[in-house]
Amino acid sequence: MWLALAFLSAALLGFYDAFKKEALSGNAVLPVLFLNTLFCSLIFIPLIVASSHTGLLDGTMFHVPSAGWEVHKYIILKSCIVLASWVFGYFGMKHLPLTIVGPINATRPVMVLVGAFLIFGERLNLWQWIGVLLAVASFLMLSRSGKKEGIDFKTNGWIWMIVAAAALGAVSGLYDKYLMAPAGKGGIGLDQMVVQSWYNIYQCAMMGAMMLLIWWPTRRRTTPFHWHWSIVFISIFLSAADFVYFYALSVPGALISVVSMIRRGSVVVSFLFGAVAFHEKNLKAKIVDLALVLLGMVFLYIGSN
Repeated sequence: MWLALAFLSAALLGFYDAFKKEALSGNAVLPVLFLNTLFCSLIFIPLIVASSHTGLLDGTMFHVPSAGWEVHKYIILKSCIVLASWVFGYFGMKHLPLTIVGPINATRPVMVLVGAFLIFGERLNLWQWIGVLLAVASFLMLSRSGKKEGIDFKTNGWIWMIVAAAALGAVSGLYDKYLMAPAGKGGIGLDQMVVQSWYNIYQCAMMGAMMLLIWWPTRRRTTPFHWHWSIVFISIFLSAADFVYFYALSVPGALISVVSMIRRGSVVVSFLFGAVAFHEKNLKAKIVDLALVLLGMVFLYIGSN
C-alpha cells in the first residue's frame, strides 16, 4: 500500500512543480512563497479547530490530535528545514528551466539513501542499488545537457541553489522518518496530521516575518509581485502530495529511501509541463536523462518487491 501512495504523491508533486514554475515566472519569490504557506495553513486550520472543539473528525484520517511543547519543538525544527529548502528551491526554479530542475530534484533520494543507511539501518538489495546508480548517472548527463543552454553546473549559482534545496529536502525526508517511526523503531511516533498541519502554520509565521523584514522594505527596488491563480494551486497540490506522503511513511514496513525515490517520479509530470506549456529547449538530450531517472525508479520498484 505504501508504494501506491508514494506513486500518487509523486504525481501530485509534479503538478505542484508546474504551478510553482508558472507562479514564479517574472514574479517576486518571497510573496509567492508566503502565500503558499498561508493557503496551506488555511487548509489545515479548520481541521485543527474541528478536532480540538468538536467530535466531527474523531476516528477519521483528518483528525488532528492535541499536542504540547514536547511535540511542537520537533515540528518547529522541521518547519525551519523545509522553509530553508523552499527558499533555495523557489529562487532556483524561477531562473532555471523546469526540465533541468526536475531531474536534479529526482536525485534527492540518493542523499536520503546515505542517511537511511547510516541512521535507520535500512539496507538496499542489488536491484535498488542499480536504481540509485542510474539516478547518479542521470545527474551527470544532465550537466552536459545544461551546457547546451549556457548553464554551467559548476559556476551557476541557481544550480547550486537547487542542489542546496535538494540536500535540505533529503534532510527533511530523514527527519520525517524519525518523527513518524514508532519509538521501538528509532523514531518518536508522532501523528502525521499533527506534523503536517502545524509545520505549515509555523512556516507561515516565519515567512510573514521574512516578508516584513526583507521583502517589504525593498519591494520597490526588486521584482514586483503580481497575483496569479496558480499560487492557489501550488498550495492545494502540495498539501495533497504531503498528506499522501506522510500517510505512506506511517504504514508499517515503509522504506524512506524507496518512498523518496518514487516521489521524485514527479519529474515526469513536471517535464511534460516544461515541454508543452513552457516550450523549453534541448528536449531530446533531456529525455535521455529523464529515461535514466525512470529506469532507476523501475529498478527500485522491482527491488522493493
